[in-house]
Amino acid sequence: MGLRLTLAVGLLASGTLAAGQENLPNEAAQPAAGDLRGQTLDDLIPESAVENAEDWASREEEAPSQPVVVDPAPVSDPLDPLQDTPSSFDLDEALDRLDIAEPEKLAPDADRPSFADIDAPTLVDLPDLVEVEISDQLILAFPAEVARFPEEERFIARFRALSAIEALGTGEDTVPQLAARARSDEDLLAAMLRNYGYYSGEIIRQLSGGRRGFADEAERGDEPAADRDPKVRFDVLPGAQYTFGRVDLGALDRLNQEKRSPLVDAFGIAVGDPVYADTIVAGESRLRLALGENGYPFGQLGEPDLLIDHSREEGDLTLPVDPGGQFVFGQVVSDDPDFLSGRHLGRIARFDPGDLYKTSLQADLRRAILATGLVSSVAITPRAVTTPSGDNEPGEVALDVAIERAPLRTISGAVGYGTEDGFKLEAGWEHRNLFPPEGALRLRGIVGTREQLASVTFRRSNFRGRDQILSVDAFASDIETEAVDARTVALRGSFERVSNLLFQKPLSWQLGAELVYSDERNRVTDGITRPRQEYLIAGVFGRATIDGSDDLLDPRQGYRISFFAEPEFSRSLSENSPYLRARVDASYYQPVGGTVIAARVAAATVVGADLLDVAPSRRLYSGGGGSVRGYGFQAIGPRNAFDEPEGGRSLLEAAVEARIPTGFLDGAIEVVPFFDLGSISSAARPNFDVVRAGAGIGIRYKTSFGPIRVDVGVPLNPAPTDAPVVVYVSLGQAF
Repeated sequence: MGLRLTLAVGLLASGTLAAGQENLPNEAAQPAAGDLRGQTLDDLIPESAVENAEDWASREEEAPSQPVVVDPAPVSDPLDPLQDTPSSFDLDEALDRLDIAEPEKLAPDADRPSFADIDAPTLVDLPDLVEVEISDQLILAFPAEVARFPEEERFIARFRALSAIEALGTGEDTVPQLAARARSDEDLLAAMLRNYGYYSGEIIRQLSGGRRGFADEAERGDEPAADRDPKVRFDVLPGAQYTFGRVDLGALDRLNQEKRSPLVDAFGIAVGDPVYADTIVAGESRLRLALGENGYPFGQLGEPDLLIDHSREEGDLTLPVDPGGQFVFGQVVSDDPDFLSGRHLGRIARFDPGDLYKTSLQADLRRAILATGLVSSVAITPRAVTTPSGDNEPGEVALDVAIERAPLRTISGAVGYGTEDGFKLEAGWEHRNLFPPEGALRLRGIVGTREQLASVTFRRSNFRGRDQILSVDAFASDIETEAVDARTVALRGSFERVSNLLFQKPLSWQLGAELVYSDERNRVTDGITRPRQEYLIAGVFGRATIDGSDDLLDPRQGYRISFFAEPEFSRSLSENSPYLRARVDASYYQPVGGTVIAARVAAATVVGADLLDVAPSRRLYSGGGGSVRGYGFQAIGPRNAFDEPEGGRSLLEAAVEARIPTGFLDGAIEVVPFFDLGSISSAARPNFDVVRAGAGIGIRYKTSFGPIRVDVGVPLNPAPTDAPVVVYVSLGQAF
């Protein structure tokens, strides 16, 4: 810039001096020393400036060797820059005096296209894209051809969960804030493409200030940019999807086909499959589990390595695997045999010595030991006893069980009031391993308005097998209800196989026997009040339950059928009365959307004896929270002259309810409308002389140990003594 300015001044000066010389005398036309007049532009530029202009321009200015002489009285020339401009200087007149040639106009070249005819080059050949609006601030665009990116739906769902714009955006972000988060999301999208096997994919980021998105630019008009909400768009161009070119599983290749196949199938990755990072992680987890489930307790897996070859568009996967030999189960060894012996622990295991080792069976044994309630912690370690010999002779592992004892004594108590039981005070003491292994002793007592009880119970859990219980119970009770007033002493023993949360069995059963002495009050017979009557009763009983439901405590689908039968022999007033008590219960559960429709039917009978020969405490009754809601406990059935229930010899009950979920407390609350029906007859077969119906609504609060139930029932055809509303509070579903 400085050079051009200097040259302009020089040219102007040269032209001025030449014009001025025409009117001067000959003497004045000769330039004096230091006089600038008569010098040309070439005379004013030294040779050093021409040879090296930069060095010459940067040198320090030197004083002239001779003083410059200027004519003190030059001829007046309005174009002379060295002369003071007169006040009457006319710029237009001065410009008219200059003879400046007008440049010629350039004619267009006929062979060269005009600028308007030239197409702008396309930097990226973009396919047709389809926009997906993630939020008001965020848009993703994908190729319109779905086949080019089949993982689009999963891709979007994962991006929503991980996006920085989605997580941190408030809708009032500034452009710099949104731009910073957009850079983070761009890296995220690129990483996600690689996760799905698109290693040559491309992400194009755009930041806009428009409120309505990228498709509405023409509609914005002159809206100020400061008033527009910033928005980010990502064009996701997946490119080619890479596949697995080679899969190396290390030492697994040395196993025979029979042993290798289940492990390779569990890994689930084959040559030609898409290179999904998620499948590598999942396959590694499945293979680790498959090793443990196929007899390899000491199998080891190294870190997976994926080598991407862009020229082949393939990835080579290497996963070092060392199976460590195949083993079978041996003995279970306890580190505290006096407390829980290895022999007892072996009984509750779901495997026998010689069975192929499985990690799941080892984990099941650990859960079963914890379920005894006798230990606070359990650690099980497989230990090689013999090593494998060849491909067909597996080794043997012993399971070393390290346990830590839990507190074994429990003192419990409860105080409560119920409309059916009145006031009740209950206390208990229990030692859960007084007679090892798992031999518990329990003392229990109840003092209440309607019941007094003292009992001693011996219970051995896991008796000679898993989930088998031997129990002996001796008790004395005094119970007084509207229907029964009985003072009883009894001895009962049973052996049962139970269903539990660890293993919900399709079939559970119970066998037992009991001996009962009861002193009971007979209310009225033929209008005559009778004195108390003593009964000596002996019986054997059996119970079986077929469970096809999906949950033990809160079933949503399936069915249950339970059968009970007890032949009894009763002696009273020197008369013997043999009879059979039998009952069947069936329930069915069917989901309809989020609601569960549950239905129940029950039928029972006492055959072989007249009603008066059966002790009142052994007769059939209906009514209450687990029977027909809307009525009191044992309130349904034939009544005597004092309007008191007499019981019967046949029973029919039916119930239906809808368990409707709500959104309260994260779905833990259910609303349950219900309808119940019940009938008690004096005959062994139902005659429907007395039929009662009830309806109402309940609330269920779901917990980890089952739902807490509150039901409010109303009798639809009540007897004179029935209450208008009855409330029931209990644990678990009604059926």
